[in-house]
Amino acid sequence: MDIQTLTFIIVGLTFALYIGVAIWARAGSTSEFYVAGGGIHPIVNGMATAADWMSAASFISMAGLISFMGYDGAQYLMGWTGGYVLLALLLAPYLRKFGKFTVPDFIGDRYYSQTARVVAVICAIFVSFTYVVGQMKGVGIAFSRFLEVDYSTGVLIGSGIVFFYAVLGGMKGITYTQVAHYCVLIFAYLVPAIFISIQMVGNPIPQLGMGGTLADGTALLTKLDLLHSDLGFKEYTMANKPMIDLFFVTAALMLGTAGLPHVIVRFFTVPKVADARKSAGWALIFIAILYTTAPAIAAFARTNLINTVNQTEYATLPSWFSNWEKTGLLKFEDKNGDGLVQYYNDKNEAYVAATAAPAGWKGNELTIDRDIMVLASPEIAKLPAWVIALVVAGGLAAALSTAAGLLLVISTSISHDVLKKWLKPAISEVNELRAARIAIGVAVMIAAYAGLHPPDYVAAIVAFAFGLAASSFFPAIILGIFYKKMNMEGAIAGMIVGITFTATYIIYFKFMGGTPDQYWFGISPEGIGTLGMLLNLVVALVVNRFTPDPPEYIQAMVEDIRIPRGSGAAREH
Repeated sequence: MDIQTLTFIIVGLTFALYIGVAIWARAGSTSEFYVAGGGIHPIVNGMATAADWMSAASFISMAGLISFMGYDGAQYLMGWTGGYVLLALLLAPYLRKFGKFTVPDFIGDRYYSQTARVVAVICAIFVSFTYVVGQMKGVGIAFSRFLEVDYSTGVLIGSGIVFFYAVLGGMKGITYTQVAHYCVLIFAYLVPAIFISIQMVGNPIPQLGMGGTLADGTALLTKLDLLHSDLGFKEYTMANKPMIDLFFVTAALMLGTAGLPHVIVRFFTVPKVADARKSAGWALIFIAILYTTAPAIAAFARTNLINTVNQTEYATLPSWFSNWEKTGLLKFEDKNGDGLVQYYNDKNEAYVAATAAPAGWKGNELTIDRDIMVLASPEIAKLPAWVIALVVAGGLAAALSTAAGLLLVISTSISHDVLKKWLKPAISEVNELRAARIAIGVAVMIAAYAGLHPPDYVAAIVAFAFGLAASSFFPAIILGIFYKKMNMEGAIAGMIVGITFTATYIIYFKFMGGTPDQYWFGISPEGIGTLGMLLNLVVALVVNRFTPDPPEYIQAMVEDIRIPRGSGAAREH
């Protein structure tokens, strides 16, 4: 059976599973729609949180980035993993104890201001839309290659699937659907990694296989360093970026994690504060399984790619190469007309002068979208067709699970925080639920349109979302929990300044022609959220210093949140 047929079967079965679960667990009330009724078991919630957390950036793009960036790609591993630990230990239990549906709900009540709530809603929507664009690109990539449709059609198909079970099931349906997503994506990630690890180094554990020895007796990473050096690239295991940018990107990913609305809301779906801590621990275990495997997949894929294509006659390349060429995500241009694929770092002037020019090479002839590496890796390694189809299903599961969570955040921000808490306090539960579902429908259409015109790689787009979350929400949340005298004027001013600065910097360098030599202090757009967060923090504290303290009941409420009664039930909503 060919790859396309198997892909249709496996992806079709997984989609049928997701839709079946969504119908079974459909929401019947606003509580079930927003937080699944607050009755999800910690292990189940941990698995759903892991699926919500591990988006297309984790499944499709992270290993692809590491395969090209090498050592520098560690910033994504450290930032996203460290950020989740920060969220689980420092914020989740307190936010759960506060007992609100959404982050804007917390900020609106904590800072006793509808203005603060509206600013938080705007920030949440901005962050979530940026994040969901990355998921839509991941869906488009997966469909465009393996279902043999164009990228645009792939995005539209994925949008339709998300729309169906997000609108029908709300958080309750999404929670149980995400459990199914996790099972599919982790199986799909591990199976090819184990296959390739055995194939290359004879070790069935990918994490150990990365440090293994190839058949010729050379250590895998040593071989990869030599391949990189031979092609004019920096050694795979050496840093290539300025250390300040590595630090700022890592910090932005960590701090942005602690401000991501779609992850934070998951801790409201469990019965007790203690369960929030437990589900955070379980989620970290489930996340670690994939995150510790990603560097191995990156090393395997990079080695196989170089060995397969470089200095190989184009006419003799395997079928996977031409298949990916059809998507436009892999391109070959025979610049010197010799019929060989010349893949090297033509930006390395010394290498070009010493090696490429004397050999008659006229420029790098291979253009690779990094986001294809995980999906293409099983084909490059000549794994069975069913494994290749399984990876597609896993990539789609990762993208769709996070997209559903993000779209739910957008809809609840509009229906609950804008309508219920501001514009129409007397709105009935039925009409609030209807408004939430309409908001999801509108959000899906806008997200699909944005996904058709993505600004960068999936992981880079997601990094922008993390930077926006760090620069807007992190100071407001952390000060709201641990500094009882933080007032609304400081929080509002800080959020506005932080997200405006960060968004402006990203837009300038990604859409208005800014160049890397213009970066402030060498900080890339992926890392600027850290500086935006610091500006937010400084502005908030300075404004707070010259404005009145919050009311006494707010200060008492903040003190109550921090009392460690982890085993008791949270307050009623």
